[in-house]
Amino acid sequence: MIKKVWGMYFTGTETTKKVVNHIGKNLANKLNVEFEEYDFSLPSVRKVEKSFTTEDLVVFGVPVIAGRVPNLLLKYLDTLKGNGALAVPVVLYGNRNFDDALIELRNILNDKGLKPIAGGAFIGEHSFSTILGAGRPDEKDMDIATSFATSIFEKITSKDFDPDKLVEVKGETPIRFYYQPRDSKGNPIDIRKVKPKTNKDLCTKCGTCVAICPMGSINPEDPSDVFGICMKCCACVKRCPNGAKYYDDANYLYHQHELEDQYASTRKEPELFL
Repeated sequence: MIKKVWGMYFTGTETTKKVVNHIGKNLANKLNVEFEEYDFSLPSVRKVEKSFTTEDLVVFGVPVIAGRVPNLLLKYLDTLKGNGALAVPVVLYGNRNFDDALIELRNILNDKGLKPIAGGAFIGEHSFSTILGAGRPDEKDMDIATSFATSIFEKITSKDFDPDKLVEVKGETPIRFYYQPRDSKGNPIDIRKVKPKTNKDLCTKCGTCVAICPMGSINPEDPSDVFGICMKCCACVKRCPNGAKYYDDANYLYHQHELEDQYASTRKEPELFL
């Protein structure tokens, strides 16, 4: 019997948080149990192992980066202890494609002792852009998330429900390599070491970017100093109250505009797997 629903997520610009918590809260209401969110976006949280029990149901969400689960999260995900809890893997992508991210997340959760019984791929505004997937998840997406929660509830309360049956989701096995952006001549673009810049005329050193950086990579004394790894989640860019953070790397901007040109005109819809 489920006694608690968790909304567990990593989020940069809060699109993953929005979808995961919406599904989780709706499930908890239908099951008449407690809901609790667990945000592991900050490095301090990822220093603590998280475990569950057979009385838990975990809606577990991550953003898609390069078609996969963010590789910088893999070490933390390896510390999870599922102990037979039910799980609903959810991925958020920026209107291009979720590629193998959902099947990869499903497999990770299954390997760590959780039981994935449903899965979903939702669309959020792309971290690089305000055009690609603009404003999403929107009202229509959230309606689909509500229906998804209802379908999960109906599945797990059915007399035929088998918690040991692994949900089938879209993706390939073995998992494909990370999505590789290319320039106009077809040459691979590598933006892994690219970091955001700071407009010092706009920066007030309010500390917002320091507090929300999921890698803990921004110097609190000088926010223009990004001394550590940048995963390009764009939390600092989109959530800066003064618009002081930006990227100016030519390859980064080429990739951003290429994505907008190719995918902004088509609306992708959430895909659900039960």
